[in-house]
Amino acid sequence: MKHLAILLLGGLLSAATLQAQEAKVEKPSLGRKITKWVSVPKFGAYAVGYYKYNSEEGKHGGDGFGVRMVRAYVDGSILTDFRYRIQVEISGTPGTPKTPHLKDAFLAWQHWKELEVKVGQFKRCFTFENPFNPWDVGMGDYSQLTKKFSGMTDHSGGEANINGGRDIGIQLQGDLLPIGKNQHRLFHYQAGVYNGQGINRLDANGRKDLIGTFQVQPIKGLYVGVFGWTGNMTYNDITVNRKRYAVGAKYDYHDWTARAEYAHHTGYRISDYEYNDETHRQMLLPNASNGKADAWYLTLGVPCTPWLKIYAKWDAYRSNATNASLQNIYSICPNFQIHKNLMLQVQYNFVHNRLAKQREHHELWGMLYFRL
Repeated sequence: MKHLAILLLGGLLSAATLQAQEAKVEKPSLGRKITKWVSVPKFGAYAVGYYKYNSEEGKHGGDGFGVRMVRAYVDGSILTDFRYRIQVEISGTPGTPKTPHLKDAFLAWQHWKELEVKVGQFKRCFTFENPFNPWDVGMGDYSQLTKKFSGMTDHSGGEANINGGRDIGIQLQGDLLPIGKNQHRLFHYQAGVYNGQGINRLDANGRKDLIGTFQVQPIKGLYVGVFGWTGNMTYNDITVNRKRYAVGAKYDYHDWTARAEYAHHTGYRISDYEYNDETHRQMLLPNASNGKADAWYLTLGVPCTPWLKIYAKWDAYRSNATNASLQNIYSICPNFQIHKNLMLQVQYNFVHNRLAKQREHHELWGMLYFRL
């Protein structure tokens, strides 16, 4: 880790990445066995670093050099059918609270492809992009849709900025009805019950979030899905509802990638209320939002050579579900695959935000991905 730290501080671009296993549904290979019942634990570490330039007035040229995250994890299996994962974030983006902290801690029973049971702290089953690790996203960050509606920098507000799209609960999932010559599964489903408060927090109001998805795979690699979420969260004695749905599709074929999603949210934000200590009630502020928001994105990845793949993305978010609140981000991002565990990204963003004083600005990011 000493040599890794030197690389992060001394390079023009910091190091980084999440392992590809996090995004996969299928049962992973967990290595040789200690006995016939227990596998040898697999240990790993990864980091995400960057250089960011921003032309927006008041941003002083952007963040400059930074380290987005450094994480360590352990995977393994017990009694053949039980897979576990524990993942800890050692260092996060400067200014992010509560680091180090626990990111994942779950046990999953995987005896049948048709039914898997997962218990603990893990990614919510909302949107196609949320379970992806940064390497597979193809861009230097998740879409605004994923961040605002899957619980990263959540639209509802509160301390949702370190959840990483995760929560605590129990989830069922499976793949049904093998078809075709390759026997790919026609249907995929996930359904979960969660606290609603995000990671490392107990339930604050006694109510639970219900989240689910149903997806169809008519040909291998093409998924069309719908997602639903109903629930709420409490922060500083203020409770807000979160009712969300999303529709989307993704397709991977011979290294080509296409992905598109739309999501809609109904529910006021934490900042729309104030809490009255005398009446012990929350009151909606006169300047509150309209209680709605939506977002969409379209991503295309084009393979050019075995070591170069170029991604382009249109990323839109409307904080009030109106055109007056629209923020568009148009991006292009070449991915240079230097090694299976080392990748360089150079990303350009053109940002048009109708709510900002300076409506248009430019961003240039550099990312170097590394994993052990």
